[in-house]
Formats: sequence, C-alpha cells, structure tokens
Amino acid sequence: QVQLVESGGGLVQAGGSLRLSCTASGRTSSSVAMAWFRRAPGKEREFVAWIIWSLGRTQYSDSVKGRFTISRDTAKNTVYLHMNSLRPEDTAVYYCAAGTWYGSEDRRYAYWGQGTQVTVSS
Repeated sequence: QVQLVESGGGLVQAGGSLRLSCTASGRTSSSVAMAWFRRAPGKEREFVAWIIWSLGRTQYSDSVKGRFTISRDTAKNTVYLHMNSLRPEDTAVYYCAAGTWYGSEDRRYAYWGQGTQVTVSS
C-alpha cells in the first residue's frame, strides 16, 4: 500500500502561482510514476502531468503545458506541481496519484490522495 497526502491548495487570483505537494509513504518502492489529475465542478477527472520517479521524465496535458511544472524530491518522497499563470479554468480539486506504470489514463494509477482544492478567481 502507498499513502499519498496532498497539500498546498488554496485561493489565488488569475495570473498567480501555487505549488502543490504530495508526500508518499508506505511501499513507495513499488511506484514507478506519480501524476497529478484534476476534477473541475461538473466535469470528469482529467490528466494534468506525470513524472517517472527514477528518471525524472515528465509529460503534461496541452492545457497546462508551459505553465505547470511537475518535479520530485526523491529524498523526501514528495512530488510537486508548480502552477504559474493560473486561470479561472484551472479551478478544480487536484489529486496526486501513484502507480506501477506511467501514462495519462487514470486507470494506470492504483493509489490516490484525498485531493486539494485550487480556486482561481478572475
């Protein structure tokens, strides 16, 4: 089992920045990749970014590319999502996920955090 705890959400004005954190505990050695997803009100959960834990290789959705950066600190078992130039349409609950493979499909990730709310005001 892997436990994931997110933090760092909040309210920010459009154009502002936030950094989300996700700390993993438990059998973290079984996780190859970690990812961020989000669910906006009335919408389905969507992929934001993933990172391969050992290599640091990353991929982003088109909607956040160039504005968000995913990174990890292996010593702290923590993955970050640095969000810049935030827009009202970025408002969502952001979820951290961990899995034994990587990809943009949420079915690839077996472990999920509880989510953290990000609200961007216009």
